[in-house]
Amino acid sequence: MNVTFYYDYGSPASYLAWTQLPDLCARYDAKLDYRPILLGGLFKTVGTRSPADVESKKRWFFEDMQRYADLYGVDYQQNPYFIINTLPLMRGALWAANEGCLEGYNRTMFEACWAHARNLNHPAEIMAVLKEGGFDADAVASAIQTDEIKQALIQATQAAADSGVFGVPIMVVAGELHFGQDRLDWIEQALAEAQAARY
Repeated sequence: MNVTFYYDYGSPASYLAWTQLPDLCARYDAKLDYRPILLGGLFKTVGTRSPADVESKKRWFFEDMQRYADLYGVDYQQNPYFIINTLPLMRGALWAANEGCLEGYNRTMFEACWAHARNLNHPAEIMAVLKEGGFDADAVASAIQTDEIKQALIQATQAAADSGVFGVPIMVVAGELHFGQDRLDWIEQALAEAQAARY
């Protein structure tokens, strides 16, 4: 059983889902299939808007993120530099996937953005975060400027839209789409049912 996880580092809900999904999948011997995409590009493709575009919704959204962070017992800060331009970060995720180090890269970027509230809008800060995470920052900076990586992110985002993804985080289990980090109970139920069917 796979859990396909669509995410963008600039999404605090993606961060909260990421803090829970690895352990959840491990409990049910499920594979977590990471699918980094560019949320801004997805919004343009499917014609939707960010919650941050509506001030009252934005205020409620961040309050809700804090409630869930407290529930999960994970480090969380509202990033004062939100909205983050995640284009270089998400290109970097595809580089990391190619290099076999995506899980470590996920940790580095998610925690920099939502546990430590770093300003990832600035290239110098991204370079510093990469170095602190143990990555060759110069290699990443070079790779994300290649046509191969640029096109790969465009294609990954389009493929997500084509499969019905309209936002992040979205998790797909047994063909069923679950939107939002507050849908983990449904994912666990699907995994439990699949596990029971195997025995």
